[in-house]
Amino acid sequence: MHHSLVCRKIGGNMHLGKIIRVTPGGLADELGFVPGDQVLQVNGQSLRDIIDLSFAFAEESIELLVEHASGEQELVAFDKEYDEELGAEFASAVFDGIRCCANHCCFCFVDQVAPHMRDSLYVKDDDYRLSFLYGNFVTMTNMAEADFKRIQQYHLSPLFVSVHTMDMELRARMLDCEGAGRLLEQLDRLQAADVEYHTQVVLCPGLNDGAKLDQTIQALIQRRPYAQSLAIVPVGLTKYRDHCYPLTMFDSDGARQVIRQVEKWQKQQRDATGSSFIYLSDEFYFLAGEELPPAAAYDGFPQLDNGIGLARNFIEEWQQQSNGGTEGYAEPLFLDVVSGTSVAPLLRSLIGSLQVPNLQVRVLPVENLFFGSSVNVSGLLTGQDIGRALQAVTGPRHGVILPECALRAGENIFLDDVSLSDLCRTLDVRVETALSGADLWQLLTHWQYCHNVTNEENVYMWQGNAAYTKPVRRTTANE
Repeated sequence: MHHSLVCRKIGGNMHLGKIIRVTPGGLADELGFVPGDQVLQVNGQSLRDIIDLSFAFAEESIELLVEHASGEQELVAFDKEYDEELGAEFASAVFDGIRCCANHCCFCFVDQVAPHMRDSLYVKDDDYRLSFLYGNFVTMTNMAEADFKRIQQYHLSPLFVSVHTMDMELRARMLDCEGAGRLLEQLDRLQAADVEYHTQVVLCPGLNDGAKLDQTIQALIQRRPYAQSLAIVPVGLTKYRDHCYPLTMFDSDGARQVIRQVEKWQKQQRDATGSSFIYLSDEFYFLAGEELPPAAAYDGFPQLDNGIGLARNFIEEWQQQSNGGTEGYAEPLFLDVVSGTSVAPLLRSLIGSLQVPNLQVRVLPVENLFFGSSVNVSGLLTGQDIGRALQAVTGPRHGVILPECALRAGENIFLDDVSLSDLCRTLDVRVETALSGADLWQLLTHWQYCHNVTNEENVYMWQGNAAYTKPVRRTTANE
């Protein structure tokens, strides 16, 4: 459509809403916006985040206050369709800075990160806006009256809440925060605002397990349907635990006991409501050496981004792809598939079922020397450990497939700041990444055609009418 424009320059200096990409042919492009411009206000309303931007931009007559890289500010007035999007991507979803955690949790993983790493790895975010936008879990201990009013005003639902225990005295001790004991009142406020929420428990042996876990499960069941789901994950410990609260990890017997305990509640809930409601992370099943629950037991995988049912979902995606045919290869093809130690047996089982002429696959479980061997998930592998493990094995190798979850979201950088490009140069072979079972199947069966390496940028896409996405981007070229 044609947009009527009125522009005038004004003074001042603010730092909000930085644009890093403009969609060609989109509204922002038509208005002349470029990367580096900052959107400060919409119709006179200052913007704290893309939530404010989305609701303010829903009008048909718009005045945007924009600051250019030169520091000059400009007021741009135009008309648009109600549902027309700006067509811009931002450096951050929150323009006024990420709200940090007010707790000192006895199980905090950030406190166990190696020293002298990049600053972003030490940020303890606890921001309800990122909870709504991207499913980040929050404790709500740093939230004020204005935050709950805003949640109600914009109906920011669902949220993702780190509960850990419904014993408020114990919760205050585990989080080392007096305000942590107000959770019941805060959940009541969410429910009064008609806001749903998913919950999480980081299970610590001797603290919030056993009878305390039963208490937590029962209390959250009573809050259904506002309480949508409960994820239970085992505490993770690294070798960098100096001056931290003394904790132990679950062994195979302990994991088995948790599975049996939770199964009783799951059966009760399925009989009563048709859904399990409570879900255990994959680590419990791997540690206990037990079969994963069937896909139906995950009720659509409501906490997949939290790693709940990730392995089962991976299997389902793999099996859906495996119904299709494959031509095989004219010449022998040798590929290495890298993984954490916990999921390696599953990958060997799936890949062992492949019948692809001339394909030879070696699954390489990588011991995590960086964080400690007790950390066995693929998502916490580092570039240096992967490189060491690959260089230690001999034999023919035409390519390597890495777990995409080991790379920083949207970037080709590992946790230890080793880049994917550096690893590719060291190995001197083609390297690809797989995020899903479908990705891995396609790479193994159509290696000559598939290119899954992700872009080097981490961006936040804003779309109109309160729709938000954090895109996964792929290129057709590899390193």
